[in-house]
Amino acid sequence: MPRKAAVPTVSNGSYLQGQANGRLSSMDSEQPALEGKVVLKKKVTLLRGISIIIGTIIGAGIFISPKGILKNTGSVGMSLTVWTACGILSLFGALCYAELGTCIKKSGGHYTYILEAFGPLPAFVRVWVELLIIRPAATAVISLAFGRYILEPFFMQCEIPELAIKFITAVGITLVMVLNSTSVSWSARIQMFLTFCKLVAILIIIVPGVIQLIKGETQHFKNAFAGNDASVMGLPLAFYSGMYAYSGWFYLNFVTEEVENPEKNIPLAICISMIIVTVGYVLTNVAYFTTISAGELLLSKAVAVTFAERLMGNFSLAVPVFVALSCFGSMNGGIFAVSRMFFVASREGHLPEILSMIHVRKHTPLPAVIVLHPLTMIMLFNGDLYSLLNFLSFARWLFIGLVVAGLIYLRYKRPDMPRPFKVPLFIPALFSFTCLFMVALSLYSDPVNTGIGFAITLTGIPAYYLFIVWDKKPKWFRKLLGK
Repeated sequence: MPRKAAVPTVSNGSYLQGQANGRLSSMDSEQPALEGKVVLKKKVTLLRGISIIIGTIIGAGIFISPKGILKNTGSVGMSLTVWTACGILSLFGALCYAELGTCIKKSGGHYTYILEAFGPLPAFVRVWVELLIIRPAATAVISLAFGRYILEPFFMQCEIPELAIKFITAVGITLVMVLNSTSVSWSARIQMFLTFCKLVAILIIIVPGVIQLIKGETQHFKNAFAGNDASVMGLPLAFYSGMYAYSGWFYLNFVTEEVENPEKNIPLAICISMIIVTVGYVLTNVAYFTTISAGELLLSKAVAVTFAERLMGNFSLAVPVFVALSCFGSMNGGIFAVSRMFFVASREGHLPEILSMIHVRKHTPLPAVIVLHPLTMIMLFNGDLYSLLNFLSFARWLFIGLVVAGLIYLRYKRPDMPRPFKVPLFIPALFSFTCLFMVALSLYSDPVNTGIGFAITLTGIPAYYLFIVWDKKPKWFRKLLGK
């Protein structure tokens, strides 16, 4: 009889049902592994943790279109101020997640923390929206950028055929899925290599920019705060764009159970990563303005390519390749992390049981990884991806704000919970207020798209009662859910 490739992964050998009380099992005690139990190995070191965060945050945006912030701020000085402020604010959010990751030692990120603080319904809604729309659409968008830029050196004199872009994109998505299904170690090693490539790409821009400054090329910084006045709506929208560029600092919390010495390594990895990314982003934008004026930057389709063409000649051909590798790193890091959310949600009884199974030899959450493949392909070939992301971009900040508010709530609800790393209370208060302000802003500035996104999110409520609460399901329906 052939050996099964995947097995359930709870300590008593049965399926852990999380809907009974809507709470996680105790986080404060380490249960010894029982003989025959298959678990995810602790293979994420400090360096790998840093590479997951940096490699997922730095995607195509910093190389292609930092003009969104400039457009909404109206001046070079204000745009650099917003880049810096968004980095500091993202660091605040990351520090909040560092506290949560050290006191709740369970993978799953947003889902786990909402479940622990507020119960099963909002946690299910979060994972429902992530599985059906957000993650497939986000993966498809970043992989399309990968497909476009990997082909650009071959189509310098003509337009790249859309079919070719989608074909290469599909190959890239499949490669990432196979990699994450095959080996945790190899996907982490490749993530480290791609993170190195991203940092090299940023240095390729920063170093010539510093040389330009030394030569006295500062004309675009004169009267840096002069220009079009930022509108009342423009400045908050600039912050929204900036926070999106920094998003990804929360991905290490999705793999907490696989982090070596999480009490030490999670806060260290988060702080080191956010400092590197913030300094890199600000210096990259400074470098752009040493060579490109504000007006030229607003007209450019890919700022890094324009910058490289002016200063590096033929070497500028390497920039699209670095952008493509950067996108591949974001795809890999995102799938590596989010598959753990589905794994944990299944383990808690909120997704089909098969998603909580681990390959007995490779020790990867194989079903939780490959479930994303068909959904992403559907989005890639049929969906209006950017509209879907616009519909649901507010949901990301709504739930992140809810998670950080949950940190404050847990301080009062469970004051005796061990907290190896603790942030001052004003940090989660400021960050959760900012997230909720951004949600309110999106409702005000774009009520139609945000309203559609809100309606899609609300479909998680009837789905919760249908799939989780209703206990008199027909036999065929239970079979379908893998119960």
